[in-house]
Amino acid sequence: MIMPSLRDTDPRHLAALVAVADHGTFARAAQALGFTQSAVSQQIAQLERAAGVALFDRPKGPRPAEFTSTGQIVLEWARRSLARVDQMDAQLDLLRRGRSGQLIVGTFQSASAELLPNILGAMRDHVPDVDVQLDETDDLDALMREVLQDEIDLAFTIDADDDPRIEIDLLGYDPFVVLAPAERPARQFVTVADLNTRPLIGQPGDETGQRLIDQRLTGAGISPDYAYRFRNNAAVQSMVRSGMGWAVMPSLAVDHDDPDIAVLRLDPPLHPRAIQLIRRSGRTLLPAAADFRSIAKKVGRGLLEARA
Repeated sequence: MIMPSLRDTDPRHLAALVAVADHGTFARAAQALGFTQSAVSQQIAQLERAAGVALFDRPKGPRPAEFTSTGQIVLEWARRSLARVDQMDAQLDLLRRGRSGQLIVGTFQSASAELLPNILGAMRDHVPDVDVQLDETDDLDALMREVLQDEIDLAFTIDADDDPRIEIDLLGYDPFVVLAPAERPARQFVTVADLNTRPLIGQPGDETGQRLIDQRLTGAGISPDYAYRFRNNAAVQSMVRSGMGWAVMPSLAVDHDDPDIAVLRLDPPLHPRAIQLIRRSGRTLLPAAADFRSIAKKVGRGLLEARA
Protein backbone atom coordinates (compact mmCIF):
# COMPACT_ATOMS: atom_id res chain seq x y z
CA MET A 1 0.00 0.00 0.00
CA ILE A 2 1.34 3.37 -1.01
CA MET A 3 1.17 5.84 1.85
CA PRO A 4 0.16 9.47 1.21
CA SER A 5 3.11 11.85 1.08
CA LEU A 6 3.51 15.58 0.75
CA ARG A 7 6.36 14.83 -1.66
CA ASP A 8 3.54 14.53 -4.20
CA THR A 9 2.53 18.16 -3.76
CA ASP A 10 3.16 20.96 -6.22
CA PRO A 11 3.94 24.56 -5.15
CA ARG A 12 0.70 25.57 -6.91
CA HIS A 13 -1.24 23.38 -4.50
CA LEU A 14 0.37 25.19 -1.58
CA ALA A 15 -0.30 28.58 -3.19
CA ALA A 16 -3.95 27.66 -3.59
CA LEU A 17 -4.19 26.69 0.08
CA VAL A 18 -2.63 29.97 1.21
CA ALA A 19 -4.85 31.97 -1.14
CA VAL A 20 -7.98 30.40 0.32
CA ALA A 21 -6.76 31.29 3.82
CA ASP A 22 -5.90 34.87 2.83
CA HIS A 23 -9.02 35.59 0.79
CA GLY A 24 -11.62 33.62 2.71
CA THR A 25 -13.30 31.63 -0.05
CA PHE A 26 -12.41 29.39 -2.96
CA ALA A 27 -14.00 31.87 -5.35
CA ARG A 28 -11.96 34.88 -4.16
CA ALA A 29 -8.79 32.74 -4.03
CA ALA A 30 -9.39 31.70 -7.64
CA GLN A 31 -9.84 35.33 -8.66
CA ALA A 32 -6.61 36.35 -6.91
CA LEU A 33 -4.64 33.52 -8.53
CA GLY A 34 -6.15 33.96 -11.99
CA PHE A 35 -7.68 30.48 -12.01
CA THR A 36 -11.21 29.16 -12.16
CA GLN A 37 -12.87 28.15 -8.92
CA SER A 38 -12.94 24.53 -10.09
CA ALA A 39 -9.16 24.63 -10.73
CA VAL A 40 -8.55 25.83 -7.16
CA SER A 41 -10.88 23.13 -5.83
CA GLN A 42 -8.91 20.49 -7.78
CA GLN A 43 -5.59 21.78 -6.44
CA ILE A 44 -6.89 21.64 -2.86
CA ALA A 45 -8.24 18.14 -3.47
CA GLN A 46 -4.85 16.99 -4.78
CA LEU A 47 -3.16 18.48 -1.71
CA GLU A 48 -5.59 16.66 0.58
CA ARG A 49 -4.88 13.37 -1.20
CA ALA A 50 -1.14 13.93 -0.72
CA ALA A 51 -1.70 14.79 2.98
CA GLY A 52 -4.01 11.83 3.47
CA VAL A 53 -6.39 13.93 5.60
CA ALA A 54 -9.09 16.55 5.12
CA LEU A 55 -7.79 20.10 5.31
CA PHE A 56 -11.24 21.75 5.22
CA ASP A 57 -14.62 21.15 6.78
CA ARG A 58 -17.10 21.73 3.96
CA PRO A 59 -20.51 22.46 5.51
CA LYS A 60 -23.63 22.28 3.40
CA GLY A 61 -25.29 25.52 2.45
CA PRO A 62 -23.82 29.00 1.94
CA ARG A 63 -21.29 28.86 4.74
CA PRO A 64 -17.65 28.89 3.54
CA ALA A 65 -15.30 25.97 4.07
CA GLU A 66 -13.25 26.15 7.25
CA PHE A 67 -9.77 24.81 7.98
CA THR A 68 -9.56 21.69 10.08
CA SER A 69 -6.97 21.64 12.88
CA THR A 70 -4.73 19.55 10.59
CA GLY A 71 -5.39 22.03 7.80
CA GLN A 72 -4.05 24.83 10.00
CA ILE A 73 -0.84 22.88 10.54
CA VAL A 74 -0.45 22.25 6.81
CA LEU A 75 -1.23 25.93 6.10
CA GLU A 76 1.64 27.10 8.30
CA TRP A 77 3.95 24.61 6.61
CA ALA A 78 2.74 25.83 3.21
CA ARG A 79 3.51 29.45 4.11
CA ARG A 80 7.03 28.53 5.22
CA SER A 81 7.62 26.41 2.14
CA LEU A 82 6.48 29.15 -0.25
CA ALA A 83 8.62 31.67 1.62
CA ARG A 84 11.65 29.41 1.05
CA VAL A 85 10.76 29.15 -2.63
CA ASP A 86 10.56 32.94 -2.83
CA GLN A 87 13.96 33.23 -1.13
CA MET A 88 15.44 30.75 -3.59
CA ASP A 89 13.91 32.67 -6.50
CA ALA A 90 15.48 35.89 -5.22
CA GLN A 91 18.87 34.19 -4.77
CA LEU A 92 18.71 32.64 -8.23
CA ASP A 93 17.88 36.03 -9.69
CA LEU A 94 21.02 37.48 -8.10
CA LEU A 95 23.08 34.53 -9.33
CA ARG A 96 21.72 34.83 -12.86
CA ARG A 97 22.62 38.51 -12.91
CA GLY A 98 26.07 37.82 -11.46
CA ARG A 99 25.29 39.74 -8.28
CA SER A 100 26.01 37.02 -5.72
CA GLY A 101 27.68 33.66 -5.24
CA GLN A 102 31.19 32.44 -4.48
CA LEU A 103 34.19 32.25 -6.79
CA ILE A 104 37.39 30.38 -5.89
CA VAL A 105 40.39 31.87 -7.68
CA GLY A 106 43.88 30.36 -7.79
CA THR A 107 46.75 32.82 -7.79
CA PHE A 108 50.50 33.12 -7.42
CA GLN A 109 52.61 35.53 -5.41
CA SER A 110 53.15 38.43 -7.81
CA ALA A 111 49.60 38.28 -9.18
CA SER A 112 48.31 38.44 -5.60
CA ALA A 113 50.46 41.47 -4.82
CA GLU A 114 49.90 43.51 -7.96
CA LEU A 115 46.84 42.40 -9.92
CA LEU A 116 44.39 41.15 -7.31
CA PRO A 117 44.07 44.31 -5.16
CA ASN A 118 42.79 46.24 -8.17
CA ILE A 119 40.62 43.40 -9.44
CA LEU A 120 39.01 42.72 -6.06
CA GLY A 121 38.46 46.43 -5.49
CA ALA A 122 36.57 46.67 -8.78
CA MET A 123 34.60 43.50 -7.97
CA ARG A 124 33.59 44.96 -4.60
CA ASP A 125 32.35 48.15 -6.27
CA HIS A 126 30.56 46.33 -9.10
CA VAL A 127 29.23 43.17 -7.40
CA PRO A 128 29.72 43.60 -3.63
CA ASP A 129 27.84 40.43 -2.68
CA VAL A 130 30.08 38.08 -4.67
CA ASP A 131 32.42 36.22 -2.32
CA VAL A 132 35.86 35.72 -3.91
CA GLN A 133 37.99 33.11 -2.13
CA LEU A 134 41.71 32.88 -2.97
CA ASP A 135 44.01 29.86 -3.20
CA GLU A 136 47.63 31.07 -3.46
CA THR A 137 50.61 28.95 -4.46
CA ASP A 138 53.65 29.49 -6.67
CA ASP A 139 53.25 25.90 -7.92
CA LEU A 140 51.62 26.69 -11.25
CA ASP A 141 51.26 22.98 -12.05
CA ALA A 142 49.13 22.63 -8.92
CA LEU A 143 46.91 25.52 -10.03
CA MET A 144 46.36 23.83 -13.39
CA ARG A 145 45.41 20.56 -11.69
CA GLU A 146 42.97 22.31 -9.38
CA VAL A 147 41.25 24.00 -12.33
CA LEU A 148 40.95 20.71 -14.22
CA GLN A 149 39.63 18.93 -11.10
CA ASP A 150 37.03 21.68 -10.46
CA GLU A 151 38.58 22.55 -7.11
CA ILE A 152 38.90 26.19 -8.18
CA ASP A 153 36.91 28.18 -10.75
CA LEU A 154 39.61 30.39 -12.25
CA ALA A 155 43.37 30.64 -11.89
CA PHE A 156 46.11 33.06 -12.80
CA THR A 157 48.99 31.32 -14.50
CA ILE A 158 52.08 31.92 -16.64
CA ASP A 159 52.99 30.71 -20.13
CA ALA A 160 50.29 28.04 -20.26
CA ASP A 161 50.26 26.29 -23.63
CA ASP A 162 47.12 25.89 -25.70
CA ASP A 163 45.18 22.96 -24.28
CA PRO A 164 41.66 21.85 -25.27
CA ARG A 165 40.90 21.24 -21.59
CA ILE A 166 41.20 24.93 -20.65
CA GLU A 167 40.17 28.38 -21.87
CA ILE A 168 42.88 31.03 -21.64
CA ASP A 169 42.47 34.80 -21.27
CA LEU A 170 45.74 36.59 -22.03
CA LEU A 171 46.09 39.50 -19.60
CA GLY A 172 49.39 40.79 -21.00
CA TYR A 173 53.14 40.27 -21.02
CA ASP A 174 55.42 40.78 -18.04
CA PRO A 175 59.07 41.64 -18.91
CA PHE A 176 62.02 40.31 -16.94
CA VAL A 177 64.24 42.86 -15.24
CA VAL A 178 67.51 42.79 -13.31
CA LEU A 179 67.60 44.04 -9.72
CA ALA A 180 70.82 45.56 -8.43
CA PRO A 181 71.72 47.87 -5.56
CA ALA A 182 71.07 51.47 -6.57
CA GLU A 183 74.10 53.27 -8.05
CA ARG A 184 74.87 56.91 -8.73
CA PRO A 185 74.87 57.64 -11.60
CA ALA A 186 72.34 54.92 -12.25
CA ARG A 187 72.82 52.57 -15.17
CA GLN A 188 69.84 51.43 -17.25
CA PHE A 189 71.02 48.23 -18.91
CA VAL A 190 73.14 45.19 -18.10
CA THR A 191 74.56 42.53 -20.41
CA VAL A 192 74.94 38.78 -20.41
CA ALA A 193 78.57 39.26 -19.37
CA ASP A 194 77.47 41.31 -16.34
CA LEU A 195 75.21 38.53 -15.08
CA ASN A 196 77.78 35.82 -15.70
CA THR A 197 80.14 37.52 -13.24
CA ARG A 198 77.66 38.27 -10.45
CA PRO A 199 76.24 36.09 -7.67
CA LEU A 200 72.47 35.96 -8.02
CA ILE A 201 69.58 35.86 -5.57
CA GLY A 202 66.70 33.67 -6.67
CA GLN A 203 63.86 31.43 -5.61
CA PRO A 204 64.16 27.67 -4.99
CA GLY A 205 64.75 25.65 -8.12
CA ASP A 206 61.56 23.66 -7.63
CA GLU A 207 59.42 26.79 -8.06
CA THR A 208 57.70 26.91 -11.44
CA GLY A 209 58.52 30.59 -11.85
CA GLN A 210 62.21 30.05 -11.11
CA ARG A 211 62.39 27.23 -13.64
CA LEU A 212 60.99 29.57 -16.29
CA ILE A 213 63.62 32.20 -15.41
CA ASP A 214 66.46 29.65 -15.52
CA GLN A 215 65.30 28.34 -18.89
CA ARG A 216 65.39 31.86 -20.31
CA LEU A 217 68.77 32.64 -18.75
CA THR A 218 70.30 29.44 -20.10
CA GLY A 219 68.87 30.14 -23.52
CA ALA A 220 70.49 33.59 -23.44
CA GLY A 221 73.91 32.13 -22.62
CA ILE A 222 73.80 32.99 -18.92
CA SER A 223 75.01 30.45 -16.36
CA PRO A 224 73.24 31.55 -13.16
CA ASP A 225 75.21 31.23 -9.94
CA TYR A 226 72.80 31.52 -7.02
CA ALA A 227 74.23 32.62 -3.71
CA TYR A 228 70.88 32.60 -1.86
CA ARG A 229 67.35 31.43 -2.58
CA PHE A 230 64.08 32.60 -1.00
CA ARG A 231 60.47 31.78 -1.81
CA ASN A 232 59.28 35.30 -0.99
CA ASN A 233 59.75 38.01 -3.65
CA ALA A 234 60.23 40.70 -1.01
CA ALA A 235 63.03 38.66 0.62
CA VAL A 236 64.82 38.37 -2.72
CA GLN A 237 64.62 42.13 -3.21
CA SER A 238 65.79 42.75 0.36
CA MET A 239 68.90 40.63 -0.20
CA VAL A 240 69.69 42.62 -3.35
CA ARG A 241 69.23 45.83 -1.39
CA SER A 242 71.75 44.53 1.14
CA GLY A 243 74.34 44.02 -1.59
CA MET A 244 74.35 40.22 -1.41
CA GLY A 245 73.85 39.80 -5.16
CA TRP A 246 71.69 40.69 -8.15
CA ALA A 247 68.39 39.12 -9.14
CA VAL A 248 66.51 38.44 -12.34
CA MET A 249 62.80 38.85 -11.66
CA PRO A 250 59.60 39.48 -13.56
CA SER A 251 58.64 43.16 -13.39
CA LEU A 252 55.33 42.32 -11.71
CA ALA A 253 57.19 40.81 -8.75
CA VAL A 254 59.30 43.92 -8.08
CA ASP A 255 58.65 46.87 -5.79
CA HIS A 256 59.55 49.62 -8.24
CA ASP A 257 59.28 52.31 -5.56
CA ASP A 258 62.25 50.99 -3.58
CA PRO A 259 64.82 53.84 -3.65
CA ASP A 260 67.70 51.49 -2.80
CA ILE A 261 67.12 49.23 -5.79
CA ALA A 262 68.04 49.80 -9.42
CA VAL A 263 65.62 48.10 -11.84
CA LEU A 264 67.66 47.43 -14.98
CA ARG A 265 66.90 46.07 -18.43
CA LEU A 266 68.84 43.16 -19.83
CA ASP A 267 70.34 43.75 -23.27
CA PRO A 268 69.28 41.78 -25.24
CA PRO A 269 66.03 41.25 -23.27
CA LEU A 270 64.68 37.90 -22.15
CA HIS A 271 61.37 36.82 -23.65
CA PRO A 272 58.61 38.18 -21.36
CA ARG A 273 56.27 35.84 -19.54
CA ALA A 274 52.61 35.69 -20.54
CA ILE A 275 50.23 36.41 -17.65
CA GLN A 276 47.01 34.46 -18.14
CA LEU A 277 43.71 33.66 -16.48
CA ILE A 278 42.45 30.14 -17.12
CA ARG A 279 39.26 28.19 -16.59
CA ARG A 280 38.24 24.64 -17.43
CA SER A 281 36.68 24.26 -20.87
CA GLY A 282 33.03 23.33 -20.92
CA ARG A 283 32.41 24.10 -17.26
CA THR A 284 29.46 26.32 -16.41
CA LEU A 285 30.57 28.93 -13.88
CA LEU A 286 28.59 31.53 -11.98
CA PRO A 287 27.78 34.61 -14.09
CA ALA A 288 30.01 36.56 -11.68
CA ALA A 289 32.98 34.71 -13.23
CA ALA A 290 32.39 36.71 -16.41
CA ASP A 291 32.66 39.93 -14.38
CA PHE A 292 35.91 38.73 -12.82
CA ARG A 293 37.37 37.81 -16.21
CA SER A 294 36.39 41.14 -17.75
CA ILE A 295 37.84 43.15 -14.86
CA ALA A 296 41.02 41.02 -14.80
CA LYS A 297 41.65 41.66 -18.50
CA LYS A 298 41.17 45.40 -18.07
CA VAL A 299 43.37 45.60 -14.96
CA GLY A 300 46.02 43.31 -16.42
CA ARG A 301 46.23 45.21 -19.68
CA GLY A 302 46.64 48.56 -17.94
CA LEU A 303 49.17 47.43 -15.35
CA LEU A 304 51.30 45.25 -17.63
CA GLU A 305 51.43 47.81 -20.42
CA ALA A 306 52.73 50.33 -17.87
CA ARG A 307 55.47 47.87 -16.84
CA ALA A 308 56.53 47.01 -20.42
